[in-house]
Amino acid sequence: MSYMDILKTAPQVLTPGTSACQGCGGELILRRVMQIAGANSVFAVPPGCMAGAGAVGWSDTNGCTAPMHIPLLDNTASFMSGVSEMYQRRGRGDVNIVAIAGDGASADCGFQSLSGAAERGARMLYVCYDNEGYMNTGFQRSSTTSRGSSTSTTPSGAAINGKEQGAKYVPLILAMHNIEYCATASPSHMPDFVAKVKHGLEASKRGFAYIHVFSPCPTGWGFKPSESIAVARRAVASNMFPLWECERGRWYMSENRSPITMAQFVEGIGKFSRLDAAALEELQEAASARYELIRRLCAK
Repeated sequence: MSYMDILKTAPQVLTPGTSACQGCGGELILRRVMQIAGANSVFAVPPGCMAGAGAVGWSDTNGCTAPMHIPLLDNTASFMSGVSEMYQRRGRGDVNIVAIAGDGASADCGFQSLSGAAERGARMLYVCYDNEGYMNTGFQRSSTTSRGSSTSTTPSGAAINGKEQGAKYVPLILAMHNIEYCATASPSHMPDFVAKVKHGLEASKRGFAYIHVFSPCPTGWGFKPSESIAVARRAVASNMFPLWECERGRWYMSENRSPITMAQFVEGIGKFSRLDAAALEELQEAASARYELIRRLCAK
């Protein structure tokens, strides 16, 4: 069975009828991760877009058909570490332990528990859907928000022109924890996405696995809902979000191409609409440097 056949035949674990925004990248990521993991899983989704709009659903008849926890914003990884340990002690190591959290719950207030679980080698798959901000509460900037992004806490104006700091590159930080498996993925490259979730689930039986997924947000970023996949595809094509994986210290680049320009990536995205040529060049230089670092790691 091919990886894409899994999506054709595997039953849905997240039921239809969520209250996520139209074109939400996070909803697609949540739905596919749950479908690939299957019903023999325990999930955790901390407070945020996908806890309220995805896991809970639209009414009491919608939501998740497998066990689901909504932990605190800052303790998802440590909470699921305990769940994993409980299943191990009961001889239920076949159960998939899966956390699906946003960038705020992963890169910011939840980073301590995430780093701790990774360092301990807790047997679980942790998936971060990165929409580059706290979208559930009105799009405040997070540490993964791209430089130059206009948010409710980093507005574009006379004083500042969007976020003044670069984005924290969480997947590389997690890879440096020497975990079993680390990868980046995008909903625009679904065969690659499915393969990496499958690899992550397999690795989670041995130790800690982490997948960082690009999650375009039309509501917060300011583009048409119908363009979500196109935006995600441009993020990969521009090397703004390179696709790679690291399994037991071996690095692999998922794609290697002549990239499109940063100006092509940001076209039509509202949060970048006020960037001038100098700001675009800064974004380009940062993306190119990060891509070159990953490429050199994958060449070893």
